[in-house]
Amino acid sequence: MATLLSHPQQRPPFLRQAIKIRRQRVKDLQDPLPQTAPEIQPPSHHFSPEQRAQIYEDALYTVLHRLGQPEPNHVTEASELLRYLQEAFHVEPEEHQQALQRVRELEKPTFCLKATVKQAKGILGKDVSGFSDPYCLLGIEQGVGAPGGSPGSRRRQKAVVKHTIPEEQTHRTQVVTQTLNPVWDETFILEFEDITNSSFHLDMWDLDTVESVRQKLGELTDLHGLRRIFKEARKDKGQDDFLGNVVLRLQDLRCREDQWYPLEPRTETYPDRGQCHLQFQLIHKRRATLASRSQPSYTVHLHLLQQLVSHEVTQHQAGSTSWDGSLSPQAATVLFLHATQKDLSDFHQSMAQWLAYSRLYQSLEFPSSCLLHPITSIEYQWIQGRLKAEQEEELAASFSSLLAYGLSLIRRFRSVFPLSVSDSPARLQSLLRVLVQMCKMKAFRELCPNTAPLPQLVTEALQTGTTEWFHLKQQHHQPMMQGMLEAGKALLGLVQDIIGDLHQCQRTWDKIFHNALKIHLFPMAFRELQWLVAKRVQDHTTAVGDAVSPEMGESLFQLYITLKELCQLCPSSSERDGVLALESFHRWFQPAIPSWLQKTYSVALARVQRAVQMDELVPLGELTKHSTSAVDLSTCFAQISHTARQLDWPDPEEAFMITVKFVEDTCRLALVYCSLIKARARELSSGQKDQAQAANMLCVVVNDMEQLRLVIGKLPAQLAWEALEHRVGAVLEQGQLQNTLHAQLQSALAGLGHEIRTGVHTLAEQLEVGIAKHIQKLVGIRESVLPEDAILPLMKFLEVELCYMNTNLVQENFSSLLTLLWTHTLTVLEEVAASQRSSSLASKRLKIALQNLEICFHAEGCGLPPEALHTATFQALQRNLELQAASSRELIRRYFCGRIQQQSETISEELGAVTVKASYRTSEQKLHVELLSASSLLPLDSNAWCLLSCAASLGHASCSPCWTTTHWGPTTWKGRPFCRCVRCTG
Repeated sequence: MATLLSHPQQRPPFLRQAIKIRRQRVKDLQDPLPQTAPEIQPPSHHFSPEQRAQIYEDALYTVLHRLGQPEPNHVTEASELLRYLQEAFHVEPEEHQQALQRVRELEKPTFCLKATVKQAKGILGKDVSGFSDPYCLLGIEQGVGAPGGSPGSRRRQKAVVKHTIPEEQTHRTQVVTQTLNPVWDETFILEFEDITNSSFHLDMWDLDTVESVRQKLGELTDLHGLRRIFKEARKDKGQDDFLGNVVLRLQDLRCREDQWYPLEPRTETYPDRGQCHLQFQLIHKRRATLASRSQPSYTVHLHLLQQLVSHEVTQHQAGSTSWDGSLSPQAATVLFLHATQKDLSDFHQSMAQWLAYSRLYQSLEFPSSCLLHPITSIEYQWIQGRLKAEQEEELAASFSSLLAYGLSLIRRFRSVFPLSVSDSPARLQSLLRVLVQMCKMKAFRELCPNTAPLPQLVTEALQTGTTEWFHLKQQHHQPMMQGMLEAGKALLGLVQDIIGDLHQCQRTWDKIFHNALKIHLFPMAFRELQWLVAKRVQDHTTAVGDAVSPEMGESLFQLYITLKELCQLCPSSSERDGVLALESFHRWFQPAIPSWLQKTYSVALARVQRAVQMDELVPLGELTKHSTSAVDLSTCFAQISHTARQLDWPDPEEAFMITVKFVEDTCRLALVYCSLIKARARELSSGQKDQAQAANMLCVVVNDMEQLRLVIGKLPAQLAWEALEHRVGAVLEQGQLQNTLHAQLQSALAGLGHEIRTGVHTLAEQLEVGIAKHIQKLVGIRESVLPEDAILPLMKFLEVELCYMNTNLVQENFSSLLTLLWTHTLTVLEEVAASQRSSSLASKRLKIALQNLEICFHAEGCGLPPEALHTATFQALQRNLELQAASSRELIRRYFCGRIQQQSETISEELGAVTVKASYRTSEQKLHVELLSASSLLPLDSNAWCLLSCAASLGHASCSPCWTTTHWGPTTWKGRPFCRCVRCTG
């Protein structure tokens, strides 16, 4: 019997709808919910009161008429089994006693021993050929127990069966000729009345046939055969030879026995006569219960099994445990006795177990792995011809029912096997394994030939289940109040649930379905869900329109970010087919971009204002010299960069414009912060009388600005300008990005640099007053104070102030402050040195002060470097102070040393060299020239004229050769003006 899923044309409407949804484009999807697949109604495992009473009666009858020794793991006491049945059938004590009394009054069944003579091995060879022609005689001796007690001490007797059992109760096997290891495999049903006084007897004989001497001589092979011929000649013709026997007391047997038994001899001759393989089963015939008389044994056993297993599962559930398929000893004993007494084959027991378990699995909760054993047993023993038509139909219906139920569970696997329960993946994997194993069975293929392949059915169920799950989630997120904001929140929650489901499909479920059926769940689920999501998102953004409020913009931004996360899960092109509906979803959000940018700026501005307002302009720590507002501002800018990365607009040109806006807003916020933090410093310092506290606040402000400049400088990396430049290279003119973004950044950095320099200059001005004051005091100290002691107040002042500034300023701003202070200090020293030119003591003090200031500002390499200290002003001041502080003798020495050095460095000329001292007298408006010395002069003629290149208007001069000052007269010689010394020329 095939299910609705057996034929493609008979698929329920939800499967056809799933296929339709998968193939439709986004614009073709419809809003109404698809038709939900009808739930599979599992077959009921409950019986009517009449059926339950009949089954209960048959179970009691089985226990009361129990035969044989119990199995090792079975329950021995009948009272315990009766109590278990009362509990399993939920029978009240009074009702139980009444049923028990009725069963006891019923007629006893006919007790039978089902004996199967399988084979024998190692028997005696009675023929001349060394072989035998064995056959067996068997029966039950009633009324007398087996003599001797145990098999080893049984009384050996000749022809036990022939002499003790009536001929009509004696059974005989076929004769197997010429063998010592015969195989019969024959079954006999032997009735008996009282198991305690009955014994099973089996005799094995060698058939003796009348043969001619010629035939026997033809079989003669050795001397032993010849002696056998003589022995045969002495006995009566046609008398069979005894090979051995087996005698067993029935009360020593279990319900089922399968053993090798030794063949006992009649005398001590040849004690080892081989072994015989026998199978026994103690069964009933003509049971008096109503169920046994009105229903087939197989059906009664199926109902009993179903009732007991249902009780076992319920008991485990009551104890908050899961049934693992193991029956209790009581249930196993009852079912074993019932199947044995009714002589059910292993195949029919496996089939009954399958039918009971498959039905119960559809209504009770227990592991599907319990179905694997009956499936394997049926497949191993399957012979279609052994089933009746109604049994074939029942088995086919069970296959179809379980397949339909399994597909319904697979369709709803997200709710049936939630990952919040740890064993859910294992349970789904077990169910798939059962379905795969069932569909591979020969019995399934023969009884359900028109069923579609299992992977196809599972795929359709998964597609349908995905669509149904989506609509259930959509209903779950349906807002209580109608409105665009509420609809946006509901849609956002829906997409987030879909992302979570896809993550589960990717990490867990896809592997399970692929291992079992080679089905990739994740690409299929993504393909189905993205079409459904695309339709809802597009409808929502269309309903919002172009006028986007700030609240709606925030909602759309969250939805946009969530959709980007969803698209990042997209399988590779090789795992999906066609164009995705979410391929260009960003275009639906274009109207919201201005709202997003404005919202980002407004939130950042509010955070900046709040951060500055809460800032007390106190350093965060010894190593962190900026205040809280700088930290908040860095976090604010990081959030802006994070928003830009989240947005990551796919269109290159629009992405460039968005980045420009982000950079512009960031730079604007930086300048706004500078204005706010300065105002905050003025506000806090307005009531401060302590100038040091005000200076400290100013230091913190400068440090905050420096920290802001560092943060702004990281914008290219945070906003990925390099990657953006590669993306927009084809749509923008070359250099446009540099001219736009970098120009904005450099302008902001320049503005911050100006603000920092202004703050540092303000700090420097406060210190410059103190430095100038101490330098003025330096030259006014009385003469008795040594120069080294006179500069101590200045050095202490600088030590205190510079140490304070070094503690409260970052290194960059402290270096800038030192540079300003050094320049100012040199200017003050230069002015004071000029005013104290005539005082050698003051100049000496200023000289020592300059030396110590150089050491102080250098600070052993931690301050200004030498190239920054040794400026032109410094060198000139140092030279002037050295000259002003020197004595007259020292000055004369230096002068002549300089002249000597100058002469030593003078390069010799062809015409010689002269040393001239000249001075211009303003009052006389004349140039007074003194010729000090001459060397290497060349004589021009005999009258000793000296050529001097001087102007025609020269007056008095000294004649070099005679070293006297005389009057020089201007004249010409060879057309060239020169002076003539009257004394030299006579």
